[in-house]
Amino acid sequence: MLALEEGFKAFTGGMLESLLRRTTDKLWKSVSFGVFTTTLMQSSSLVSVITISFLSAELIPLAAGIGIIFGANLGTTTGAWLVAGFGLKVKLSAYAMPMLVFGIILIFQKARSLKGIGYILAGMGFLFLGIHYMKEGFDTFKQTIDLAAYAMEGYSGLFVYAFIGIMATVIMQSSHATLVLVLTALAAQQISYDNALALAIGSNVGTTITAILGAMGSNIQGKRLAGAHLVFNLVTGIIAIAFIHQLIFLVDLFSNNVGIAANNYTLKLAVFHTIFNILGIVVMVPFISRLVSFLERTIAAPPLHIEKPRYLSEASAHIPDAAIEAVRKETARLYDMSVDVITHGLSLNKQILNSGQDIDHIINKSNHIKLQQNIDEVYDRRIKAIYAAIVEFISHAQGSMSVNQAEKLFSLREVGRDIVESIKGIKHLQKNLKVYLVSN
Repeated sequence: MLALEEGFKAFTGGMLESLLRRTTDKLWKSVSFGVFTTTLMQSSSLVSVITISFLSAELIPLAAGIGIIFGANLGTTTGAWLVAGFGLKVKLSAYAMPMLVFGIILIFQKARSLKGIGYILAGMGFLFLGIHYMKEGFDTFKQTIDLAAYAMEGYSGLFVYAFIGIMATVIMQSSHATLVLVLTALAAQQISYDNALALAIGSNVGTTITAILGAMGSNIQGKRLAGAHLVFNLVTGIIAIAFIHQLIFLVDLFSNNVGIAANNYTLKLAVFHTIFNILGIVVMVPFISRLVSFLERTIAAPPLHIEKPRYLSEASAHIPDAAIEAVRKETARLYDMSVDVITHGLSLNKQILNSGQDIDHIINKSNHIKLQQNIDEVYDRRIKAIYAAIVEFISHAQGSMSVNQAEKLFSLREVGRDIVESIKGIKHLQKNLKVYLVSN
């Protein structure tokens, strides 16, 4: 996760944001993006973890990430169709070692873009290898799970088998492995068709564990996306169990119309998978904005460390000259912090800027975006806090001052106001620079 985030951050200079913005700026686009990438990679878990990386690198908003997750759930059904129709399954673990080798080589290159590609390849390689090893390590569980032991009729049976499907997928880290287990048990008549479908529903919910594990090393937005993934799959699973008989009727109706044999349970499972994921998307799409609000309330960001004033004190507020000197020093401190933000925001180097070189020459050389701090966060945590403290201090201190002393304080307050306005302007400039510095 850390390698993927580092890699994607290397491309936050306009191109990757522009591509993702164009492909995820509307809900239908982000859902399509999820379907396409999952069909290509044949793993919704990997797409989920990569989407968490996009969010952590602040390349996409939370709503677009949720759209991709919805699409990934639909895209994962193509795996069932490939297994059912052709017996195919893309084995990405075979590419893990080459990805790691080239990734590590590229990480040691000087060029920022090559280093970024190296981190992405290394992150993907570790993901593929990790999931492959977990599957291999837990493969023996397939031999020890006797599905016939839990056979029961009615909704109690459906819930029990859905839970078994969740646990089997969590343990084996593969909904595909669970699907193979289900088909084997169904072919041996260990379980009924209804129970097999419940296991498939459970495997769909259980596959969220990979995203949850991936989100543990992510920032707050990544954790929210993992929460959205879990909510979506749980709601879809509950709907599928509640309307299981209606869904079975739809599967049979579709199968009869396209010529799928009544006993071809593999293809019928693929049809069921597709129908209940489409149903889940249709139900959840109208509630995306509410889901975002719910996740932001439930998974709240940790409180920021707010900068405290260094020179302002209650004692100096009652002595006019001391109050003016305290405000002057605090304003100078505010200025120093702001210069760092402004130079970074304009993609300039503070040391070079102070070196006495020709300013046009410096700007013309600066044709790429450097990795930068989050201006909103720095503004809220440092600049705004100090400026607010200065304004409050001045309002308390001016009572016992002469007109001349009060004017000095007001002029210092205007300096602080201008600094704050500059930071707000830089925030918007930086957004444009990211796009236009890399454009034709």
